[in-house]
Amino acid sequence: QVQLVESGGGLVQPGGSLRLSCAASGSIFNINVMAWYRQAPGKERELVAIMPRIGGAQYADPVKGRFTISRDNIKNTYLQMNSLRPEDTAIYYCYCNVQIYDSSLDYWGQGTQVTVSS
Repeated sequence: QVQLVESGGGLVQPGGSLRLSCAASGSIFNINVMAWYRQAPGKERELVAIMPRIGGAQYADPVKGRFTISRDNIKNTYLQMNSLRPEDTAIYYCYCNVQIYDSSLDYWGQGTQVTVSS
């Protein structure tokens, strides 16, 4: 199994920046994709950014040009968030998909709160 731990959330003013981190541990060598999701109060969880093993990163329309997903190694994934807006307020979750042959498993972090407010 894989364990995901997010960090870096907090309170930031509109226009500010935050960098979220996701540390993966466990059986991480079969991770097929890393992604960030978010869930605002009363809303469904939505994809923010995704980095597949093959292909480039993709972003949800509301964050294009402002957020960047990156990895510096197999364990750590980041979400750089710039020009933050109040509507970005949500719990942000790190996600990974593990694929072993025909088996596909999803793993989620515990979430980290991001609040954009004056």
